[in-house]
Amino acid sequence: MSFAPVLVFFLGGIGLVAAALIAAWVIAPSNPGKLKNSTYECGEEPVGSPWVRFNTRFYVVALIFLVFDVEVLFLYPWAINLRQLGMYAWVDMAVFILILAVGLAYVWGKGDLEWIRPKHASAGSVGGKDGIN
Repeated sequence: MSFAPVLVFFLGGIGLVAAALIAAWVIAPSNPGKLKNSTYECGEEPVGSPWVRFNTRFYVVALIFLVFDVEVLFLYPWAINLRQLGMYAWVDMAVFILILAVGLAYVWGKGDLEWIRPKHASAGSVGGKDGIN
């Protein structure tokens, strides 16, 4: 088995990326200035330091979303091959969805899906007493 075609495609890919970067470097105008190098925030003037401490709840909600989003992706191949897989696939997917539902109920019950944590949240919860780590 020859790996020559793999090497050719690999070198070709590197060549195309290098050519695109060189072309952009040669063709693109470069007019650095104070306004061009300033921070851009959706058309708003930046206020304060960019090193602001964010509430960890944003990261927790994003991670929870990613976990459930990736898990739901497993439903597509299952749905496509459902006729060939038979009753075992139904039971298997029912257990899988039950596990996801229990996980969602746990996260929801903990209050981690709320942007603003209620006042009675414990100090040991995510984000600490004031919601900021």
